[in-house]
Amino acid sequence: MENDGPKALDPKVAALKDAVTDIEKFVATDGWDAPIRIFAIVKAVPALEKAPELAEELPADVAVNAITDPNTLFSVEQEGLPQASTLEELLAQLAWPEEVDGAAIVAERIIVPPSAEMDLPKDPQRALIALSEHPEREDVRMAVGYMREGHSWCAVRTRSHDNDADVVGSPDAVPGLVAALKATFE
Repeated sequence: MENDGPKALDPKVAALKDAVTDIEKFVATDGWDAPIRIFAIVKAVPALEKAPELAEELPADVAVNAITDPNTLFSVEQEGLPQASTLEELLAQLAWPEEVDGAAIVAERIIVPPSAEMDLPKDPQRALIALSEHPEREDVRMAVGYMREGHSWCAVRTRSHDNDADVVGSPDAVPGLVAALKATFE
């Protein structure tokens, strides 16, 4: 994974990278141990043409008349998500109308070295406690975006390097979440 590769990104991927990075930074302001959050992503120019009143909801530092790049994206956090006991179950319940061009999900997970998983208790609750208390555990926040057109971007932050400059990203850093988001458009 890399922050900014030596070669230029496709403009559509660059726009999604910007949107996902902004979403991750926005979620980071609420701190760690947060619930899963879902965002719809729409192309700014067509969205403003269809619904000019959206301009009133934009942050004060966004000049609507300056939004001329057809790749500029807006994200809208989704509230009232369906009840689900797992991330997979939640995503399986989502579907997007044609007006939504993409989606992003932000979720936190615990990662440990493979050796830590060898002697885990069989009981899922006890296993979770053992993992959360493991001395080599690392908390990660993953923000993953997928566009209906087929491109994706993933931004990953670790609790041990919790600042915006240390967020890393790539189109395929979290392939399972990319595939799960893609399925919400099929």
